[in-house]
Parts: sequence; C-alpha cells; structure tokens
Amino acid sequence: MFTVYVLLPILQSIRISLYDWDGLGAMRWVGFGNYAELLSDDAFYVSLKNNLLWLALYLLAIPFGLATALFLNQTVFGIRLYKSLFFFPFVISQVVVGLIFTWFYAPDFGLLSALIKTLTGADIAVLADERFVTFGIIAAGLWPQAAYCMILYLTGLNTLNPEQVEAARMDGARGLAMLWHIVLPQLRPATFIALVVTVIGALRSFDLVSIMTAGGPYGSSRVLSYYMFEQALSEYGFRMGYGAAIAVVLFAIMMIFISLFLVRLLSRERGA
Repeated sequence: MFTVYVLLPILQSIRISLYDWDGLGAMRWVGFGNYAELLSDDAFYVSLKNNLLWLALYLLAIPFGLATALFLNQTVFGIRLYKSLFFFPFVISQVVVGLIFTWFYAPDFGLLSALIKTLTGADIAVLADERFVTFGIIAAGLWPQAAYCMILYLTGLNTLNPEQVEAARMDGARGLAMLWHIVLPQLRPATFIALVVTVIGALRSFDLVSIMTAGGPYGSSRVLSYYMFEQALSEYGFRMGYGAAIAVVLFAIMMIFISLFLVRLLSRERGA
C-alpha cells in the first residue's frame, strides 16, 4: 500500500518533471529544462518566499498550543467544555476557517476592519493589500494548528511522571523552573510530533490560500503548492511537467526538514 500510494507517485512526479507535457498529448523530453526555468521565474521565488514566511510564523502554533494546554490542564468546573471550545477550530474544515477569516477581514463589515478604522480612522483591506495578505492567511492557519498542538500537549501533560513533579516541588521548584526543568523534558515526544506536523502543514499550505485569495492580489500570496496547482491542474493550467518540477522542489524542502528532525531525535535517543 505504501509503495503503490506513496513511493510510486513520488517517482512518477520526478519522471514527469523531466518532460514538457500538457497532461493529454505526447510527452517531450526536456531533461532539467523545467528546473532551469524555475531559476528565472519570479512567481516561483515569490511562492518560495511566502512558503518560508509560512514556515517561520506557523511555528508560533507550538508555543500557543503549549500555553493553552497548560491553561486547560486544570481540574475546575466546566473544563471539558472549555477544552472542546478550544479544540473546535481543528475539527472544522479549512474551507470554513478560510471563509470565517475572509469575513473577519472584510473591509465593509469585517470585525477587524471595523476595529482598525475605530483606532486609526483608516480602512485596510487585509486580503487586498500585498503587504498584509500573507500575514492574514497565516493568522487564519494558526487558529486550527494551535488547537492541534494544544491536544498533543494535553495528552503529554496527562502522562507526566508524578514522582518527578512531586520531588521537584519538595525541592522548591515552581513556575518557570518547574516548566523548564521538569515538564518540558517530559513533553519532548509531543513537541517533536507538533514540530513535524506544523512544518509539513506550513510547507503544504494550499486550502486557505485557495479559498481566501486564490493567490492574489497579483500573485503576492501564492505558495509553492498553489503555484503548482495553477501551472498543472487549474482551469488554465496545462504544464504538467512544470507543475511536477515545482512539486519535486517542495518535496525536497520537506524531506530536508524532516530528515533534520529525525537525525536530531535519533541522536538524542542514543545519547540518552
């Protein structure tokens, strides 16, 4: 199953990236021509820059999720309801998240626009401004991603060694000292999973870009996955080989980060 549905499609994508192909007609061998064209494609660099921006800011979901998990890891009345409300963003569709934030940013009736106008007197259309559009989409993505990280950390907090926590309390550890020296080391497995999933989610971001801006304005919010879709699979996309080359570049970036995480994890386990 893994070979048929994962390995073979990867190899097939690499093969297609070496051809000029419209998806229907004959395939014409171009070798690394598609990759050479990427080096002079301004839209590719804009998409790559936005992906790196996604990667840097999307990692904020991890500390946000940890802070929320610590806040919810209490035994008070109604805590299950609070946990459900915080987890709700993750279980709803990304399409719904995109629509909610599109309304939130709307310049005529959006809550954020109304707040900005009240404070500054100026109207700002977040999704129509090249300076802010990518940040606005990332903020929408952080909402459900932080909820997912929160669940991972809540699960990790339920498996803490109570003897270590009690011993630390007897030694006078409180607050940040307890968190840094006792809690966080035991949450490393949850942190690793949250880091890998968040990095992959940042690099393969597509849904929110498609729903909220369709890559606009003027292509300023494109990411690699959406640019690949535009070139190969959209209404006017016919360059399957070029789209496959973009996909291979995105896959290579993912593999670099995931390999670094795995090497670091294995080195820690051997050292332990």
